[in-house]
Amino acid sequence: MDIFDEKGIKPMLINEANEAFDSPDYIYELKLDGIRCIAYLDKDSTDIRNKRDFKLLSKVPELSDIHKNIKSKCILDGELIVTKNGVPDFFEIQRRSLMSDPFKIQLAGKKYPASFIAYDILYLDGKLITDLTLLERKKMLADIVVESDKIAVSRYIENKGITLYELAKQQNLEGIVAKEKNSKYYMDSRTKNWIKIKFLKDDDFIICGYLLKEKGFVSLIIGKYKKDVLVYKGHVTLGVSLKKLNQYKYDVIVKPDLGGVPDGHENAIWITPNLVCTVEYMPNEKDLLRQPVLKSIREDKSPYECIEK
Repeated sequence: MDIFDEKGIKPMLINEANEAFDSPDYIYELKLDGIRCIAYLDKDSTDIRNKRDFKLLSKVPELSDIHKNIKSKCILDGELIVTKNGVPDFFEIQRRSLMSDPFKIQLAGKKYPASFIAYDILYLDGKLITDLTLLERKKMLADIVVESDKIAVSRYIENKGITLYELAKQQNLEGIVAKEKNSKYYMDSRTKNWIKIKFLKDDDFIICGYLLKEKGFVSLIIGKYKKDVLVYKGHVTLGVSLKKLNQYKYDVIVKPDLGGVPDGHENAIWITPNLVCTVEYMPNEKDLLRQPVLKSIREDKSPYECIEK
């Protein structure tokens, strides 16, 4: 069966670097704070799915006709974003992804309409083109998309990664991505051909439980797998609320399957370790979460992908 009909594509994953750099071998793009998606577009239909192949078009119905902006049948890799105050707002697109009421989704779409920003093309006119170089794919992408307020092509510059990084920082954007010009596209693989450079680091952790604190605060207790063992990695309080956690399904359990928990967790409420969260923190040389902030609880990643490096 044709991969377009099969769906289920898992996108190429990005490595992380600490510092921006200049190189004639790379192009540089802005890193947009949204939901990574694969778009399947032909002359009759639009289908947008996240990294775990969940359909998202019902959450962003304003994008249901972006196939009309495409000249040929294709599969695109890109970012689903909502812009607020002139910049992509991750919390707004995440809030939309959790909605189920069509009327509320419609109202949200009118107030803060979503856009799909394409930065790669994987398939064109019945052929997989992932073996072509990045710049060849970029040219095809620019030729096939008719841009509008609903769909656009990510712009890039050559050579000047440090300059773009500084400009992104001035505009309070998330960071940049450096991509090797001659690289191929490797589905479901983490490659050093794409490198993200962010102002804040982030990482994914498994939610193992929570602590109710004074003045109504809540701390999530988080962990990671080290080989086959789930180990304690600390907690995060900023950005956390029971209301946010309770939007997801979980079960309370008596005893955690979690190693290395320090004293002070006697009153913890432990839950089944099947939810993944993204935590932002200040970079540091030690294995510590400095000034951690909960960025999101995500459904597009399995707990078994949260492995200590």
